[in-house]
Amino acid sequence: MRERYAVWAPEAERVDVHLGVDGDRIEPMAPEGDGWWSVDAEPGDGRYAFSLDGGDPLPDPRGRRLPDGVHAASALVDPARFSWTDDGWKGCPLKGSVIYELHVGTFTAAGTFDGAIERLDHLVDLGVDVVEVMPVASFPGQNGWGYDGVAIYSVHEPYGGPTGLQRFVDAAHARGLAVWLDVVYNHLGPVGNYLPQFGPYFTDRHQTPWGVAVNLDGPGSDEVRAYFVDNVRQWFLDYHLDGLRLDAVHALHDESAIHLLEELAALAEDLGTATGIPRVLVAESDRNDPRTVAARGSGGAGGQGLDGQWADDVHHTLHVLLTGETQGYYADFADPQALPKVLAHTPFFHDGVHSSFRGRRHGRPIEPAITPGWRFVASLQTHDQVGNRATGERLSHLAGRGRAAIGAALLLTSPYTPMLFMGEEFDASTPWQYFTDHEEEWLAESIRTGRQAEFAEHGWSGNVPDPQDPGTVEASTLNWADLGDPERQEFLDWYRTLLRLRRELPTVRGAALGDGAVARSGDLLLVRRGTIEVLANLADTPGRLPVPDGSELLARFGEAVLTYSGEVELGPQSTALLRAPLPEITGEIPRIVV
Repeated sequence: MRERYAVWAPEAERVDVHLGVDGDRIEPMAPEGDGWWSVDAEPGDGRYAFSLDGGDPLPDPRGRRLPDGVHAASALVDPARFSWTDDGWKGCPLKGSVIYELHVGTFTAAGTFDGAIERLDHLVDLGVDVVEVMPVASFPGQNGWGYDGVAIYSVHEPYGGPTGLQRFVDAAHARGLAVWLDVVYNHLGPVGNYLPQFGPYFTDRHQTPWGVAVNLDGPGSDEVRAYFVDNVRQWFLDYHLDGLRLDAVHALHDESAIHLLEELAALAEDLGTATGIPRVLVAESDRNDPRTVAARGSGGAGGQGLDGQWADDVHHTLHVLLTGETQGYYADFADPQALPKVLAHTPFFHDGVHSSFRGRRHGRPIEPAITPGWRFVASLQTHDQVGNRATGERLSHLAGRGRAAIGAALLLTSPYTPMLFMGEEFDASTPWQYFTDHEEEWLAESIRTGRQAEFAEHGWSGNVPDPQDPGTVEASTLNWADLGDPERQEFLDWYRTLLRLRRELPTVRGAALGDGAVARSGDLLLVRRGTIEVLANLADTPGRLPVPDGSELLARFGEAVLTYSGEVELGPQSTALLRAPLPEITGEIPRIVV
């Protein structure tokens, strides 16, 4: 059977395809027009690479598999050959979901999709709805975070390649779990990126933190945009993914009338309608702009139409509350108004106010009636906020288990879509550190030097783990034996309880921006949402809070006793959830007594 090979190389005068593992069978390709070249040929062992104007063979920019690494030939993959068993899967919308972020390479000791499948039942028992997988596009070496991927159509071979990802998604759907994938469209990694040799995929008209930007609005950009649009289509249709998390969309510089994000949102909506399965797009954006998730409109009106976006201001506010850290970009969130603002009214502390870290005003206000809280993904921990610390400490390592439990109660009763980071739910003993596997020593040393400088800006010093040391990956791999620790089991039970109550209690599940109220006195904290109260004591000494008569203790972590005198006595670093009668004036918070 002959296969059709095609590649976009608009500036080439001659293109050949090299076939076979050794690339010794060469077939000339013919121009099709608009910069495309093609040929039909016998595939042999399925390996192939393209040569431009007699140059070295290069992997296919749209290749689905790189079995021998990012510098070697691509391999043919027929995604239709996989036998799916998820015909009854109906999908999972963003609204009402709880997300669990994991890194395939360190989620289990196996570091593969098949290894991760073995732990899916744990996630079902935990009570989450969505598994968000960090990037799996092929990148140099074996170990890495995935944000230096260079072949966005290909699935990283050490994880299990394309069929490994299909098995993982199929297994997740069988257990009622949706799967999202983190994708990086704002840049490619520095090693193995052959796109510039094929065409104008990048432009120096715009700059990003990683160098020149992707060419989304210059000459030749129609095909560049199609490269990303078709990639989204691949993930949804060939891999049955339910959603994508789009990395750092503020670095997608696009001055076109229809921004790429709006184009992707339209595609996801169309595919969802056609298949009957919701296709979700969530952006990571540094802009604090609700227009990212505002509905698309006609005549140029409206927003970009994505389903959701990350809300880092919620993380930063909770992190400062629980750890006391105020260096770097945490400084603004020590403001006493930060906590009541982000827990009750808006995910954006910076909603047009001054940002000391940026040295200017930042953000735009939201209107809760138009943009509900569930469109914002909030967290206590993420790969960014843990792994980009000097030694990868988790929240509990910094603040203690009691304060981490308080944070969980505040997050999981919030009006936002919560996201957990792997191992957070059982207070994993392992850190999660930055690791790479580059062959180029100049690049490895550049990363070491750059991260040391960045850490110094945050006031972090000491020994920083070497990203290139295999021991850094090993140290960052979840130790599932932690579940044998009774205290960690108690912590896991707390997360299970909070997630169960979130599902069962309409006041929590349907919490709306503007409906909550927050009161704080020193280390004592009370958050009220309708009839549900979260009470917390951040101190190392006992405290007590008044509650309405007839209150019912639903759950606690640490010491919490509901007394007959209308108070809750809280032990050091303890928290409790209560169902309480509505006060006479809706939204009134009882006086805090210390």
